[in-house]
Amino acid sequence: MRNTLSELQEIFRSTFGDDELEISESSNADSVEGWDSLTHINLIIAVEKHFKIKLATAEIAKLNEPGQNVGSFVRLIDSKSK
Repeated sequence: MRNTLSELQEIFRSTFGDDELEISESSNADSVEGWDSLTHINLIIAVEKHFKIKLATAEIAKLNEPGQNVGSFVRLIDSKSK
């Protein structure tokens, strides 16, 4: 069974260039240093490539809405990976 959060952890570390970066389901753009619009795009591209999924523009935009976090991202990835 896939552990999406731990796979996502490695993608975050690679994308942010920080081998010590720790994320949790409650992490969001405000709590992760360096998570700006450019890094967000790079993160989306890396996630799509790693998980072999395609995220719609509306899904990507929704990830930036208030209340969204890594947990929301994990659930979206899991829904696309089935």
